[in-house]
Amino acid sequence: MPRSAPRLPVPALVLLAALACGGQARAQAQAYGLDPVHTRVVFAVDHAGFSKAIGTVSGSRGTLLFDPEDWTSARLEAQVPIAALDLGDERWNRAVLGRGLLDAERYPAARFVSERIEPLDADRAAVHGTLTLRGVTRPATLEVVFNALKRHPMPPFRRTVGFSATTTLSRAEFGIDAWPSMIGDTVELRIEAEATRIRGGYGQATPAPAPAAAPDRPATGDLPLPPPPEHESEQDPTP
Repeated sequence: MPRSAPRLPVPALVLLAALACGGQARAQAQAYGLDPVHTRVVFAVDHAGFSKAIGTVSGSRGTLLFDPEDWTSARLEAQVPIAALDLGDERWNRAVLGRGLLDAERYPAARFVSERIEPLDADRAAVHGTLTLRGVTRPATLEVVFNALKRHPMPPFRRTVGFSATTTLSRAEFGIDAWPSMIGDTVELRIEAEATRIRGGYGQATPAPAPAAAPDRPATGDLPLPPPPEHESEQDPTP
């Protein structure tokens, strides 16, 4: 009688099945490019205890590798054009973008790169990575909610994925420590993001360009914060 093939031990079978499933999951991961129009960063920071100053940044670009069935295979790299920040007032914008705070002339963009994805449930994950802001790189974790992955209902009907994310950071950890009695240290971030399928693969999306200064917004390096009073080192930079 022909000799039967040797049986693999159960642990080996489990390992092979896991490797096969992992290979299938990686094969299903698709590349997406962030939609700069429908991706927006909203931030809030304490203003002298009176209120939370709220600003937005539009125009973020980057690439995402994502498989909804396997969050751990996801990868994200995004650039946020800090120089496009808007607090609703030009004088306030110039003060915050100046060298005393964000120094947007020398550091016009922030960059987030994911390093590890921690699934929390079917629709939520903690995205651990690094954030580079004002030339300083620190660990950062985004709490991400998966909203949808489907064909967009408007032309060109591309497959689109959407997320909401939140995190907090300490501005002092990035060297942004001016005006501590006027501006809180904790910055709350909310991110609404959409990304569409791209053919070139992960990392092929065009990086965010440094936005040119608008005619009514001169280069931020020429706009230092207002000088402090004679016996005071902190003056409200807001108008």
